[in-house]
Amino acid sequence: MTRIASLDWHDGRTVVASIHQPSAEVFGLFNTLCLLSTGKTVYFGPATEADEFFSLSGILCPSLRKPSDHFLCTINFDFDKEGESLTKKGSHASFFTQASVLTRRSFVNLYRDLGYYWFRLGIFMALCMCDGTMFFDIGHSLGSIQARGSMLMFVAAFLAYMAIGGFPSFVEDMKIFERERLNGHYGVGASVIGNTISSTPYLLLISLIPGAIAYYLARLQDGAEHFIYFALVLFVCMMLVESLMMIVASLVPDFLMLNGGFFRLPNDLPKPFWKYPMYYIAFHKYANQGFYKNEFEGLTFPNGLLGGSPTITGEKILTETWQVEMGYSKWVDLAILLGMVVSYRLVFLGIIKFSEN
Repeated sequence: MTRIASLDWHDGRTVVASIHQPSAEVFGLFNTLCLLSTGKTVYFGPATEADEFFSLSGILCPSLRKPSDHFLCTINFDFDKEGESLTKKGSHASFFTQASVLTRRSFVNLYRDLGYYWFRLGIFMALCMCDGTMFFDIGHSLGSIQARGSMLMFVAAFLAYMAIGGFPSFVEDMKIFERERLNGHYGVGASVIGNTISSTPYLLLISLIPGAIAYYLARLQDGAEHFIYFALVLFVCMMLVESLMMIVASLVPDFLMLNGGFFRLPNDLPKPFWKYPMYYIAFHKYANQGFYKNEFEGLTFPNGLLGGSPTITGEKILTETWQVEMGYSKWVDLAILLGMVVSYRLVFLGIIKFSEN
């Protein structure tokens, strides 16, 4: 403490120290003393005048007792009785208040943490710029069929995978949550809702801006409805992957990513395991189908086969080339993705609840 106090003497710095039961030597180093009791200021002034302040208040310091001990004994309550009283009379903040405060705090933290969303926004914009320029003005030729599918698969797969970039920051948030939850500050449900609401604007931002770059550079299907659907699917995919990331972060403190390069059409997948059930529980199925339906429905392409129709419809390409299930609309695919987001968030909430026990 002498070394710390010397910072004030030699460098002219202000040192603020919170010390429990300081020794006489340490107390003698204080220039200014602040005594608090139940959150209220009892004394604030020169440390050398504190004894006189208590004496004038009728609370004399007994002989052979350190002034610092006398001050603390005077201002301290009986914590056993006080704690029992607070336990009986106190109450927690309402669920709405907890969720509201956590939402505001999380929103500010996400804004300040460059690595959580802002760095990803820059990466997404660069990737979509590359994707859009590689497939620039894709056209409506026969060769554009494969190009459209490749471009949309890139958006659905790799941009969604990049959402894992927020994993390290979320792990740090989990450590704070565990400490505050053990102290009883708020519930699990309020934390999950606060995180979901606060992250939504940022996920919309990193879906709309990079998505617009890739969509309009490639000159995909015209019309505001088609772009809005494209951005919505991308947004829901981002939120879904973040939900999966939250589940993983609640189970393990570290992560490794395994990347494969295997893409097969649905009818070519081995039926045990890979098609039933993996194909139907993977979110890529519904994301790709939604993208493909949104892009190909209503378009026609020149048919390169001799003796056939001069054109081929987008619906035929969906069923024969991409093997898309056409029994339901693209909005059903979007609804399934939203349902998966809710399901994964509930799984995350359940894991946190279970880990508390």
